[in-house]
Amino acid sequence: MVYLEPVIGGADMKVESVWSMFHVIQANSRVQFTADDIDFILSVLQNKPGSAENLVRLLSDEETRDLILDDEALIRAVLEQRNCLRISARFYFYILVRHAFRRTGLQERCLADYVASILAEFSSTDRMTCKVKGQPQSMDYFFEMLAALQTVDDTTSFFIRAHIGNHSLFLSGVFPDRIRFRAETRGCPSLSYYEGLGRSNFKVASDHRLARKYDLDGIFNLLAERFQETRLALNDLRDRLLSLGEPDFPFENLVKGNPA
Repeated sequence: MVYLEPVIGGADMKVESVWSMFHVIQANSRVQFTADDIDFILSVLQNKPGSAENLVRLLSDEETRDLILDDEALIRAVLEQRNCLRISARFYFYILVRHAFRRTGLQERCLADYVASILAEFSSTDRMTCKVKGQPQSMDYFFEMLAALQTVDDTTSFFIRAHIGNHSLFLSGVFPDRIRFRAETRGCPSLSYYEGLGRSNFKVASDHRLARKYDLDGIFNLLAERFQETRLALNDLRDRLLSLGEPDFPFENLVKGNPA
């Protein structure tokens, strides 16, 4: 089971009905555990000091929860598991991203949390499109989204800019080789274009009232300032995961470089 936040909208929202067309990605991957996530944590850390009941209690406390999730035993268990993992996509991506980010110096947990949510969301292809009320077709290309910014209202503009930032990070972080190939062979935008696009739209979105409402202003600011570092950390995680299991790339190469 993967936890997904409800689509924005409803009687308690005193804003434009256009909100119902959008989905807010939030930094909540490390707080929305499923029963399977809890079972996995307990199974991995059952030999640690303290009872299972105490471990569950500690997971409900923000400070101790974050320390538990940083335990290297969890990343090892996720990567070494031979059978199908019965954990949520959000938990899976948080463990991977948090470890990768710490290794590259990105220490802010909220950043890893938000990026993990992006990966979980965009693992479903229908989440990657951008839909605007009144338009029959979804927007699949950045030039369509940028053009729409010239005519939409303030609320819709925020959601489009957040989507552009998220999508830019996802594509440049997970598919850098594809972007390079298309840039070299077809004259398509390079990675620097995606970085600039993501950085600028995260920056504008960070100043919006809705960013403050959803506690995203600080995260958007971080992504605007450290977009390239974040993108490179995702590139590194991707490359290491693709190489995992090769004879000349033992498991230790994925977890080497002890996180600070």
